[in-house]
Amino acid sequence: MAGSSSAPDAYSGVDALVARFKLTADQGLRLRRYATVLSEDARAPTTVREPQRVIDDHLADSLVALTLPAVRAAKRVLDIGAGAGLPGVVLAVALPTAHVTLLEGSVRKCDFLSSTVSALDLTNVQVAHTRVESWDAGLGEMDVVTARALAPLAVVCEYAAPPLRLGGTLVAWRGRRDPEAERAALAACDILGLVAEQPLQVHPYVAAKHRHLHVMTKVRETPAGFPRRPGMAVKRPLA
Repeated sequence: MAGSSSAPDAYSGVDALVARFKLTADQGLRLRRYATVLSEDARAPTTVREPQRVIDDHLADSLVALTLPAVRAAKRVLDIGAGAGLPGVVLAVALPTAHVTLLEGSVRKCDFLSSTVSALDLTNVQVAHTRVESWDAGLGEMDVVTARALAPLAVVCEYAAPPLRLGGTLVAWRGRRDPEAERAALAACDILGLVAEQPLQVHPYVAAKHRHLHVMTKVRETPAGFPRRPGMAVKRPLA
């Protein structure tokens, strides 16, 4: 882990998140350490480096999923396209009894994730280097699948449906609502066995605008033939 060169109180904003989401002091310490890594480790795959922005745009934005009962209760979580570990690492800290799989196709990002998971001493996390279409270790078993800044919403639905168990929940982070993208996602959901809820506007921090969580529940088994081979969901969208 990179050594801290910031002022001692640069990450004091984490304390407000601990209180807001009813986390423990140990969880707060881990989040501070993670924020430091994102801010100061040159390997971190993020362009957001200023400590308060890391706390707002990364930590708070990830933790807002805890407002969903399905996320709070999850025992098996899959984070698709984990990148720098957002929201997967943050949720692993917040949900110590859940097993979190960080799925990432980039070797460089997987190396960063593995190093970070070790530095934070997270024993409930697995880093998997693969594309979601090729991952079959937990098909039909995930309580929650998360995706943040990953792909068009309809494509995310196709990625998430096969890993979800019946009754499981997809949570997709989005900014401003896009009616066309939402219509495409609804069409994909109808094929994949998902039902979409009304998008939930969230306020991870005071200045946040146009932030939404798109929540889909798996109500039917996903048809045979899914997942399609890598690249097909983007090349030939269901909608």
